[in-house]
Amino acid sequence: MPYWRISGFYFFYFAALGALVPYWGLYLRSLGFGALEIGQLMAIPMATKVVAPYLWGWLGDHLGRRMSIVRSGSLAAFVTFATVFWLHGFWGLALAMAVFSFFWNAVLPQLEVVTFSHLGPAVSRYSRIRVWGSVGFIIAVTALGPAVDAAGPATILYALLFIYGGIWVASLLIPEQARGGEGEAHLSMRGTLMKPTIIAFFMACFLMQAGHGAYYTFYSIYLADFGYTKAVIGQLWALGVLAEVVLYVFFMHRLLDDLGARMVLLISLLLASLRWVLIALFPESMPVLLLAQLLHAATFGSFHAAAIHLVYGFFRGRLQGRGQALYSSLSFGAGGAAGSLASGALWDAAGPMPTFLAGAVLSLVAFVVALVFLREPGPVRM
Repeated sequence: MPYWRISGFYFFYFAALGALVPYWGLYLRSLGFGALEIGQLMAIPMATKVVAPYLWGWLGDHLGRRMSIVRSGSLAAFVTFATVFWLHGFWGLALAMAVFSFFWNAVLPQLEVVTFSHLGPAVSRYSRIRVWGSVGFIIAVTALGPAVDAAGPATILYALLFIYGGIWVASLLIPEQARGGEGEAHLSMRGTLMKPTIIAFFMACFLMQAGHGAYYTFYSIYLADFGYTKAVIGQLWALGVLAEVVLYVFFMHRLLDDLGARMVLLISLLLASLRWVLIALFPESMPVLLLAQLLHAATFGSFHAAAIHLVYGFFRGRLQGRGQALYSSLSFGAGGAAGSLASGALWDAAGPMPTFLAGAVLSLVAFVVALVFLREPGPVRM
């Protein structure tokens, strides 16, 4: 099991998110874009995630050489991201973000399949590998806050170029997946997707990520408008992911064993609704903001671990790559893009508080959908 090589990929991949998600909106605002334009630009990487993972997942399921796809996508993302250094207009940036994110978004679902393949029966170690992604996020978001305060938002460009290079180098070190799953080649993707429980699962994932729209697009801007420094904003982002790390290392396996993935998912949805209400109503209270960030352990950490557990149970054999890709596409892709676009429009029309409260409502709707229709797959140990 190439533990450290796979962990290194997760480290750099989520370090890119630690630079992009909290600070890219600040960079765009420094170029003079308004809330609606920022929402549209921030939606582009999420929109490409709707198409790219499934397309590359289909190739991976049929060709079998997933690491070749991961390496090609990582290199292409690194090269195409470099164009943002020379682009400052809306349409130029939109095109650049569409191209580099198309390749970047293709690689993680395929790497997830490779990771499970190398883990074999020891799938419970997944959270111990995935936790290094959270560590990368924390380091990136914590280091960039003071750097942006000191040198300006353009610092983000250099940090991201370095990180994308790290993703590509890490991909070169990971061996190809072990072969397997041929015995389940008869499984039908269409038949699997028609099951009501799987439809409910993807609906809940879509709504959950749509509810994150205001957070991923405007949280840093929101706090900056209340006078928080970039360093403090970075520390708040890092606190949320640190809570996720603690959950992954010490509690996640036990929670899944004791409660089951469905119940963990339901609890995560309720806590997500609470988190958005707290951020909406108490932005000037540091203790409340700290509590809200600790809830990231549920709104991303436990939700994602439970969702990956369910995908692993719902999609078997040669369907695994497309199952992982659909989870990425419909939740982080379609849900994230819809949330970003809607939050940009609502932010302009009604302001920050209604925008975050709308996210709370979406999380509650997702909870009802999952409560009524979602069922556990067959026994799966992680």
